Amino acid sequence: MTSEQRQLRQTLIFLRTSFEAVQHSIAGRLDDPLPCWLDTSMLTLLSRELTRCSQQAKPLFAPPVTEQIFIASQQCDLLLKQCPGVLSSAACHRQLSAIMLALTNAIEQINTPAKRRWPWQRA
Repeated sequence: MTSEQRQLRQTLIFLRTSFEAVQHSIAGRLDDPLPCWLDTSMLTLLSRELTRCSQQAKPLFAPPVTEQIFIASQQCDLLLKQCPGVLSSAACHRQLSAIMLALTNAIEQINTPAKRRWPWQRA
């Protein structure tokens, strides 16, 4: 794995963790029918970074990986178009889950060299 690939993989992990933190900030409101008021400036920043990753991934990774990153980027753009106040908290929670699922799929498909894996992952 090249240093560019490693760096992009780390950025994807950071983004996945960031979206998870956003989702946890609205946790407990999964069945709440009231509008969800996310911080759109932070979501815009994450979306911009996700779009950049999607563009950078094309020459670095296989098509299934780039496709998952693109899906996450599109899901994030859709969420931004509906924020703030258009989605219920439950719908926002599900939209964030879709973004995280695509990012998780992309991260899992990126091959990590054995020497960089945790001991229990080296098989």
